[in-house]
Parts: sequence; C-alpha cells; structure tokens
Amino acid sequence: VQLQASGGGLVQTGGSLRLSCAASGPSSGDNAMGWFRQAPGKERAFVAAISWNGLRIVYADSVKGRFTISRDNAVNTMFLQMNSLKPEDTAVYYCAQRASPKIVTFEAEYPYWGQGTLVTVSS
Repeated sequence: VQLQASGGGLVQTGGSLRLSCAASGPSSGDNAMGWFRQAPGKERAFVAAISWNGLRIVYADSVKGRFTISRDNAVNTMFLQMNSLKPEDTAVYYCAQRASPKIVTFEAEYPYWGQGTLVTVSS
C-alpha cells in the first residue's frame, strides 16, 4: 500500500485548505483511513478517521465543526477539508490506512502511512 498526501501550504488565520491522500495497493477501498498531525515540538496526534464506506466518522475535539473528512473509493482518495484554520493547526499532516474496515483513533493501529504535507497557518 502506498499513500501520497498533498494539498498543504501557507494560509492565513480563518482560511481554508483541502488535503488529499491518494492510495494505491490491494484492497485500499476496503479499509478505514485517517488523518494525523504533528505540530512542531509535539507528538503526532489523531485528527479524523473514516470507515471504509464513509458511514462512520470520528474527529478529534480540537477540529470538530471545522474539519470534514471524506473519501471517494472510486478514485481511492481521501480528503480533509479544513476551514476556519487557526495558528494551532500548523503541523505536518499525515494520512494513514488501516488493514481493517473499522475506524480507530490510535496511530499504532495504522500500518500504512503517507509522507506528510505541511500546513502553516499564519496569525
């Protein structure tokens, strides 16, 4: 399984960005996927996760109401729409895939990871 994250960049406070994660490999459309982020000097943290069919979604409290996770299995791609961005959202964002259709929030349960894309929110 290979994951390619893209869409990061520099945005002002209150702005929006849309991240994408293109997946390739066997059964990519059958497995849960998630987004994590690592801010400077901090450990990597859970952001959002989506089940294989998109019917179950979980968000970290810090992004609820501002971020929306989605996926299009026809093109094996997951998205993260980020609105009302804050300086504390500045981080490298990683996409990840489980070897299971069910979602979890623990990064140890995700064996496949993309390379990360940097999001910088200026104040």
